Amino acid sequence: MSNYVFLIDANKKPLNPIHPAQARKLLDAGKTAVYRCYPFTLILKRVVENSVVHPLTLKIDPGSKVTGISLVSDRNEVIFAMELEHRGQQIKSALLSRQALRRGRRNRKTRYRQARFLNRKRPQGWLPPSLMHRVLTTETWVKRLCKLAPIGEIRQELVRFDTQKIDNPLICGTEYQQGTLFGYEVREYLLAKWDRKCAYCETENVPLQVEHIHPKAQGGSNRISNLCLACERCNIKKGTKPIEQFLFEKPDLLKRILAQTKQPHLDTAAVNSTRWTLFESLKKMGLPVSSGTGGQTKYNRIRLGLPKEHWLDAACVGITETLHVLTKRILKVKATGMGGRQRCQTNKFGYPVKTRPLRPIFGFCTGDIVRAVVPKGKYKGTFTARVCPMSDGRGEFVIDKKRRSIRLDYCTPIHRKDGYSYAF
Repeated sequence: MSNYVFLIDANKKPLNPIHPAQARKLLDAGKTAVYRCYPFTLILKRVVENSVVHPLTLKIDPGSKVTGISLVSDRNEVIFAMELEHRGQQIKSALLSRQALRRGRRNRKTRYRQARFLNRKRPQGWLPPSLMHRVLTTETWVKRLCKLAPIGEIRQELVRFDTQKIDNPLICGTEYQQGTLFGYEVREYLLAKWDRKCAYCETENVPLQVEHIHPKAQGGSNRISNLCLACERCNIKKGTKPIEQFLFEKPDLLKRILAQTKQPHLDTAAVNSTRWTLFESLKKMGLPVSSGTGGQTKYNRIRLGLPKEHWLDAACVGITETLHVLTKRILKVKATGMGGRQRCQTNKFGYPVKTRPLRPIFGFCTGDIVRAVVPKGKYKGTFTARVCPMSDGRGEFVIDKKRRSIRLDYCTPIHRKDGYSYAF
């Protein structure tokens, strides 16, 4: 079943979300109109006086690449869920490209002027734009949902990977490695690092065991760089053999595994850097904010028999006795940006070639989702897609992986560009 539908009255006061079937009845009866398409929201054509609403709990599972968000009712029912995909790597790549262009221009124009980029001071708590983006986009969607639903509480997972203690267990002793953190946080980190596959045969959807690359019987440690995941068959077959001996006939696989063990903790560092900043920003919204650990989230998910999904992890944040999942077809949101940060387009050498206009053309902006009703011609029919308006009064669409040019007179906007793409 799809997500529940948000409902607001004529004064834009949020009411309790309703079942999709009830939403269709209200639309057919003419009592409501579509207010937003993503997330789908209806607005009543009257003001509801003395409305009784049941507050919902907004649960967040922040991640380095994807953040899961779920709305849970007072009956422990998951009625709305979404996954927010961040664009931190895209921002980092854009900043590096901008840096190269500016350095090249500086060398061409002011070759002998001394650089002054070391005289800047960063405020306390400063985060790089690629990390701060994760906080701001999550905060944006929390504010949006607070305007559309009666949210009474926010719960955030404050997962923490102690990479210093994992890399060097002798800091506080090896007993710390064998505690609850080792059973939950370290295993969860290994699952993410090795893509939930066996490192030796790449088998998926089977029980995986934590395996020492350099065997403990030969002096191997519990450092995270010495751990991987293996299925039972490969783990038994390897035994206490060194990995060089076990993969002697597979040099490519051996090289890949050894290279992956030395990969830095990029995703781990991103979560560690942003978790408290996000928590403090949520507290400023005036709602009660609580937190839960990553181990508690995983314990709840396994106890309830739920699959590994970001939005289900979000629903299991905090103390959760029971959970009834009433939605399966969730909203997937991907941060794409507004596309106007770099107005001057350059070639590969850094020279300007064209300017990207930001003003609307005939009332449409590039990226608006519109419905086009074409009455005649070879493109006759009804289409819904994103539009790229042209100054000649036509717009380009990509429908069925083919470019089509349709007059803007036939188009009606249904969702304005907001820097996100949507899918189900």
